[in-house]
Amino acid sequence: MRLDDEKESSNYEIQRGGRGGFGGGGGGGNLIAMLLPMIGSRFGCGGIVIALAVLAFLNFSGSGLLTGDSPSPATEQGAPAGQNGEVTEVQSFSLKVLNTTERVWGEIFRENGRQYQPAVLSFYAQSGRSGCGAAQSAMGPFYCPLDEKIYLDTDFFRELQQRFGAPGDFAQAYVIGHEVAHHVQHLEGQLEEVNQAQRQLGEAQANALQVRIELQADCYAGVWARRTGLMEPGDLEEGLRAAAAIGDDTLQKEAGRRPVPDSFTHGTSAQRAAWLRRGYESGDPAQCDTFSGDI
Repeated sequence: MRLDDEKESSNYEIQRGGRGGFGGGGGGGNLIAMLLPMIGSRFGCGGIVIALAVLAFLNFSGSGLLTGDSPSPATEQGAPAGQNGEVTEVQSFSLKVLNTTERVWGEIFRENGRQYQPAVLSFYAQSGRSGCGAAQSAMGPFYCPLDEKIYLDTDFFRELQQRFGAPGDFAQAYVIGHEVAHHVQHLEGQLEEVNQAQRQLGEAQANALQVRIELQADCYAGVWARRTGLMEPGDLEEGLRAAAAIGDDTLQKEAGRRPVPDSFTHGTSAQRAAWLRRGYESGDPAQCDTFSGDI
């Protein structure tokens, strides 16, 4: 992805020396949050999925590549954006990617007579704070609609390459593009509509609805990638590998479990790659309707 001439977005913050906390979550939630990295290293993504189910009960929420819970109130936030000193090389890369999302989605919103309000990218290391509760690196990147921020421990990029077998600069850019897509869904009111509907559904039906919101985010990420004009040969393939590597069925198999479709919250590897490709090939957000018909 050609980012050398791209400017860095100014919509960021860097959390330093913070500690994760739960808005009303209590000691049990903090204990599980501290144990998440250990759970991940010992039991893989399957163990994290189980732990996150408990975290969701104790008030963690957000939408991301690996977790997709519903919004819940929180009490702690990070520092003001853009007032935390120099950025690292990987943070600079992330902010250049973020700038491209602001440009592309700004254009799309203007085409529809609206003004795009950018999200803030919040960097943290290992643990931090978010408007949706604790931020823990084992959760993976996520978006919190309550404070309109994307939370990223950039060590996830190394995990993406080494653990998930998805190297490449666009694989990393796709991570940010997917989270920005959740912000777009929030601005469109889709996240809130889905959250309200999920409260009236059983677990399996609520999960199925979450899959549709996540696949739409993958499709939106494809739309953004196409419209940047910065893609190079092989970039799309990097993104497709990343999307497939974090499909629910693949993650459950790697955790030594039999895939259980009713428990899926993000879609299968094939679905995630297909919707990313659909968005990229069309370049049209209108082609990302995952709520009508089969997926």
